[in-house]
Amino acid sequence: MRLRSSKARHKKQIYQLFKDFFMLRGCLTRILPAIVQRPRETKLLSTASQAMMSVQEAITQKLTKEFKPVYLDVMNESYMHNVPKGSETHFKVVVVSSNFDDKPLIQRHRMVNEILKEELTTGVHALSIQAKTPEQWESSTKSVPKSPPCMGGSAR
Repeated sequence: MRLRSSKARHKKQIYQLFKDFFMLRGCLTRILPAIVQRPRETKLLSTASQAMMSVQEAITQKLTKEFKPVYLDVMNESYMHNVPKGSETHFKVVVVSSNFDDKPLIQRHRMVNEILKEELTTGVHALSIQAKTPEQWESSTKSVPKSPPCMGGSAR
């Protein structure tokens, strides 16, 4: 009798080990690419010296330099997604500039994407763009709709 319950208990433990292993393996295959392929920070060269800055700072700096915006907001929305804590992979950008006057929306987005092509190829996974002219911004509510919850990946 005792031998039988010991075998059953042993069998149950082995089953649980395999279950835990495959669950962990599944988690790692989703998490590791995010850690390895999406660096949290990017190196940029400045004229004075080589400086380390966050992706959010780099985006802000580049958009400010290129567009001289009336209003600029760069929001790191990575916390809303299934990525490691502290990641800089998902951003929302609101940029209001006279550079967008007489340009269709698709061209405005292309302009922003062109400025940020380095970030988009070295770690930024998603970029939401609100590109408006000063006139559009003044006639709007001067607010940006909240981003929808993440639908991709697995839940935290």
